Amino acid sequence: MSGASVLVVEHEDKCPPALVGDWLVEAGCALEVCRPYAGDALPDLAAYDAFLVLGGPMGAEADAKHAWLGPVKDRVRDAVATGVPTLGICLGHQLITVALGGAVGRNPRGQQLGLLEVGWTSEADGDELLGALASPRRGVQWNDDVVTRLPEGATLLAATEAGEVQAARFAPAVWGVQLHPEVDVEVLLPWAESDRGSHEARGIDQEALLRDIAGAREELDAAWRPLAAGFAALARQRAGHRG
Repeated sequence: MSGASVLVVEHEDKCPPALVGDWLVEAGCALEVCRPYAGDALPDLAAYDAFLVLGGPMGAEADAKHAWLGPVKDRVRDAVATGVPTLGICLGHQLITVALGGAVGRNPRGQQLGLLEVGWTSEADGDELLGALASPRRGVQWNDDVVTRLPEGATLLAATEAGEVQAARFAPAVWGVQLHPEVDVEVLLPWAESDRGSHEARGIDQEALLRDIAGAREELDAAWRPLAAGFAALARQRAGHRG
């Protein structure tokens, strides 16, 4: 692999790296996408410069049903121990939480859905990865579960007005975001179809929701491309040190 190498764990085909993957490639990274649900073996982290764990519909503690989740958590602990830059998105963020001793559960307020403001904390201002993003911006959230307790030593970087965790730094080079910087409407369409019945029951207008997200495409690209650029910079930095 040329350039900085990033190991990406994809949990199902409906949850691809999508825009974040494109932005990482644009920033000079080479991605190796591991699909353990399709039989791929999960590699050791030693050969990679960064680690990206994507979202998925399963719970963060559903190891018995999805056998690769335990090994992913092992890789998270390896990343903490060895300093491999790591980013978890949605389920990935929750897996990091559980791997390091925190807790995840169903949001008692219900599913978080659509364009939500990011509520940055003062701790985000100087953060190596998210500090440059700690200004007013919206992100797409589509999740039933949330982090209910951060692991010891983790730093809250963003939260909703109700206090739900949106972003955290778990270790000097390990971060998680509950939102989905990687998605566009094309990615969201099968998620919406899967949730159609529950959304109809709750009176949610999916067409309007997706239309709003599509209309915010330029805003969202400007808001979240810098996250991928910053993560790529950390990967390149580690690649340079590995030399």
